[in-house]
Amino acid sequence: MQDWIEPLLALLALPRYGLSTLFVAAFISATLVPIGSEPALFGLLMLSPELFWPAIAVATLGNTLGGMVDWWLGYGAHQVADKYHKSRMHLKALDYLQRLGPKACLLAWLPIVGDPLCAVAGWLRMPFWPCAGYMLIGKFLRYLCMTTVLLWVWPQ
Repeated sequence: MQDWIEPLLALLALPRYGLSTLFVAAFISATLVPIGSEPALFGLLMLSPELFWPAIAVATLGNTLGGMVDWWLGYGAHQVADKYHKSRMHLKALDYLQRLGPKACLLAWLPIVGDPLCAVAGWLRMPFWPCAGYMLIGKFLRYLCMTTVLLWVWPQ
């Protein structure tokens, strides 16, 4: 298994392919795969502080596109599923999300619940572009705040 991992990691090494690696990490972390993109962002900025705004933009874009993929997965799951198991807690959560509408996607930046929230927005067939816009805003603010705090705590 390590025969293919090491060349992949070498290909995506931060100093050589910084922004592309950050984009891939941010995209994958927005899907239901439990990895974080913040270490990649912080590492890149420690190596190249002049890339602050481009790195924030690339991380935001990659993470938002990953959230949009989650939305489509949820939408497709709704199309395929015969019936959703309706427990009381699920019904309450779905009702709450339906009342919030696309604005619920502002919370897409939250750990653990943020990525499934994007899928549920698709499941509920919330409007795609407003959801994507709110994802973009929430994810941008997360990256901006977290990176600013990390750079303040651990300056170069």
